[in-house]
Amino acid sequence: MFRATLTLTTMLAAAPAFAADGTPTATAAVPTVTGTYVEARTAEVFAGGCIMNSEAETMGRQAVLAWRVDRGSIGGVSLDGLSVVAALSGTHNLGMREMGGESPTLVKTLMYVDERATQAQRDALVAMVRSAIGDLALRVVDVQAVPIAFERTHHAAAVQAGDAQLQIEAHIHHDPSCGAMQWFHPLSRGAEAEVGLTKTQSFTGQQLGTRWSQADKRSAFVGTFAF
Repeated sequence: MFRATLTLTTMLAAAPAFAADGTPTATAAVPTVTGTYVEARTAEVFAGGCIMNSEAETMGRQAVLAWRVDRGSIGGVSLDGLSVVAALSGTHNLGMREMGGESPTLVKTLMYVDERATQAQRDALVAMVRSAIGDLALRVVDVQAVPIAFERTHHAAAVQAGDAQLQIEAHIHHDPSCGAMQWFHPLSRGAEAEVGLTKTQSFTGQQLGTRWSQADKRSAFVGTFAF
């Protein structure tokens, strides 16, 4: 088990800034980190109004987010080829703030960093995630260095890290009948991702005080990111 050292202030200061809508400011016009992004929540992100109303207050408090860096650096530390996964559990639906709803007052976060990373790279990966989802009220409960399997093909993505697991189908047809629509956007800033089908999603750890599993829900995003 690995706990991040408290050297993140310097890295966060060097991390790019974003406007409220998630677009880069002038100081972050050139991305410093790019790669593949996958996300799955416990509430559907593409659904009809009745499903959305039924899930708004009771679902969507948990999510698993994964980043695989193709190339780039944070705070001068190269992250080429490394991955990081975050399991989130919030007090409220993580996405309702997009529609004027209540934001989570606390989001417990367990991070899995690539076991191949050096100490400096592990700290940089944590700093990257904090920068990407820093508008949530994060409390990092633990950081663990583990093997991370991150596969991305044209039609699918699969991630396995510690107690978190995702299998996502991409490029699926989203029927807008019955008022179905996309309600949310990716939780990570800098993400360019389409809605995907969560074939399976699970978190079986104990650190967040909750466990979850899900299958065959339109609750995922898959695409790329650039910070």
